[in-house]
Amino acid sequence: MPSRRLLLVAAGMSLLGAAGCGSPWSGGDAGADTTARPPGAVPEAAGSTPGPSGTPASTPSGPPPAPVPPAPVHRVLTEAERKPVNELDPAGRVVGLTIDDGPDPRYTPTVLALLQQYGIRATFFLVGECAVENQGLVREIADRGHHIGNHTWTHPDLRHMPEEAVRDELERTSDLLQRITGRQPTWFRAPGGDWSAVALKVSSELGMRPMGWSVDPEDWAEPGTAAITERILKNVRPGSIVLNHDGGGDRSQTVAALKAYLPVLVDQGYSFSAPSN
Repeated sequence: MPSRRLLLVAAGMSLLGAAGCGSPWSGGDAGADTTARPPGAVPEAAGSTPGPSGTPASTPSGPPPAPVPPAPVHRVLTEAERKPVNELDPAGRVVGLTIDDGPDPRYTPTVLALLQQYGIRATFFLVGECAVENQGLVREIADRGHHIGNHTWTHPDLRHMPEEAVRDELERTSDLLQRITGRQPTWFRAPGGDWSAVALKVSSELGMRPMGWSVDPEDWAEPGTAAITERILKNVRPGSIVLNHDGGGDRSQTVAALKAYLPVLVDQGYSFSAPSN
């Protein structure tokens, strides 16, 4: 019998019509049977042939359902690994570039192209309700070698939620990302960086380390491309973890800023890496 967790994910995927992470690839009820029938009539099974009495003939049953995959085994974190990581090792001239709130079909493809152009490996913290509508982009992010982190299902403020609700937000997202990429996420970021004891406890139990940041250009507020670029170049240091967004709103300023500051950092001798697991 399917686990309750997988049933919750499947149910959530069917109820996302108003989630706000629209995709040009998502369609309506294509192929739905709209034939008018007398009141109380039962629609015939697709492809069936009426029998002599006018009732649909039985059709062969389909293949047996696929076996339910075993529940994931989560790694056990040390006490140190349960605390939020806000910077990388400053001994190296390395920057951790993180991209939040996607994937978004308007901006994520351009961000991926820029990262490929400069040979940069980043960490994408994905929102579950956006990932479920843009699964092709999730696979592309993974196939290009970037890390994928858990950024909850609906991007709520976790500080005011009970443990059961927090667990549903994180577990549901991790299960979806594993189904798409074949891997459980090993990093988690609380929306807004608003950690709570409950969120840290649940993420630890799900085998995910918490990641914060040390450079926030506040691109989510759309301050302008020049302001985003200046804030990053002014504050970045060896070991910095930089926050950017490719979803959750109009991210054209962020994309333009990435085009402006990435080549500058490369020319300054910085390299980019996702934190190790």
